[in-house]
Amino acid sequence: MAPLQTGNRKREVPAPQEAAAGSSSPGSAAVDADGLQTPKKPKRLAARRSLVDYLKGREVGARVRAGLPGFDGELRSFAVRKLPELLRERELSLGTIDKVFASQWLNARQVVCGTKCNTLFVVDVQSGQIMRIPLMRDRGPPPAHAEPGCGIHAIELNPSKTLLATGGENPNSLAIYRLPTLDPLCLGDRHGHKDWIFAIDWMSDTVVVSGSRDGTLGIWKIDPDVFQSSIAQHSDAGLPVYAHIRPAEVEDVPRAGTNPGNCKVRAVAFSAKRQELGAVTMDGYFHLWKVQNTLSRLLSIRLPYCRENVCLTYCDELSLYAVGSQSHVSFLDLRQGHQSVRHLCSREGGTSVRSLSFYEHMITVGTGHGSLLFYDVRAQKFLEEKVLVSQHASPRPTGRRFRLICGRGWLNPDDLRMNNFGVLGELPNALYTHCYNWPEMKLFVAGGPLPSGLRGNYAGLWS
Repeated sequence: MAPLQTGNRKREVPAPQEAAAGSSSPGSAAVDADGLQTPKKPKRLAARRSLVDYLKGREVGARVRAGLPGFDGELRSFAVRKLPELLRERELSLGTIDKVFASQWLNARQVVCGTKCNTLFVVDVQSGQIMRIPLMRDRGPPPAHAEPGCGIHAIELNPSKTLLATGGENPNSLAIYRLPTLDPLCLGDRHGHKDWIFAIDWMSDTVVVSGSRDGTLGIWKIDPDVFQSSIAQHSDAGLPVYAHIRPAEVEDVPRAGTNPGNCKVRAVAFSAKRQELGAVTMDGYFHLWKVQNTLSRLLSIRLPYCRENVCLTYCDELSLYAVGSQSHVSFLDLRQGHQSVRHLCSREGGTSVRSLSFYEHMITVGTGHGSLLFYDVRAQKFLEEKVLVSQHASPRPTGRRFRLICGRGWLNPDDLRMNNFGVLGELPNALYTHCYNWPEMKLFVAGGPLPSGLRGNYAGLWS
């Protein structure tokens, strides 16, 4: 690999006398106040720095020179482009749980996951050990004719990583846990949503938003100190040791005239930089609110591809939303005076988009066909496979999209026979969730079979 240079030319640093005089020739001498000539200091050439030089210097604690302010960014950009080619899979065994829908890194070796079978657990990616987390229960009994639960579709950590938000035993409820202990803190139940929670995001360390299938957004304000006193009183009375809360605000999502009953909130994403909240609904719309003391709706856009819009992510650096649908990823740039929507086709052999994430200028696409794709937003193209033509030449792009193909995971064989799905090899896993641990260059990916009638799971650590 050729060294990564910080520029094409060497820079000359003028001596202090030269800077004052402005037009001294290279061989001239400076004259001081007494009229004596003093030899001028020779000019020094700035050292050329390669990627190897930089990494070696960082190992011994050397500081980045002031003359290279963009080198860290250049290094990150290079790592983002190269990492997918270096990743190798190690499958993790999850037993017989059904479909992992959500995941987040807790620390360097633990990932917390939520499943369709309503299980919340932590997996140690080094040892493979699994620890289940008890779910919080509503105060009242469930309705007599309640639908079967949909499981846990969202898990999010607040910016300081001191609180975790997810679903409760009742998928309509919002559960908050303390970190790093995962002790239960509070539950938003009877005064919150009337249907399943599909999406969660933190707007600050103490304010979290939830999006529900009932077509509403709930804004919750979390004060751990207030809840702690309430928990102490309940504990003394022998009641559950977590507080029950109600939302500070409930916002109805606009209903389209063509399909007013299908405004189910499927995904949300918050822009801290612009203080805006985006949401995607199942009727094929993207909605945007300004976040101040309350939510103030800015606009609603009909998406160009409206089937199965199930995931949404946002990149603060690029001011760009990305929406994943059955066959495309749509990019929305909604800055004032610069509103545009463009899309790219993600379809490959029945592929659908099931999970999305941004890092720097790279978007990772988890598909319903068991593969991961990588799209470079700046270059406006997917990463391509490369082939080594000769030992003395760099690998050349083939024109085919680079993909990481995930393993088979576990499938319940009884379901296969009952549903006549054929052999195991014909059923790749849908990658419903993935999350990066960038400091250690690791990627956790999880999911399960796409058909709802099949029970199964997949989890893998790519490093």
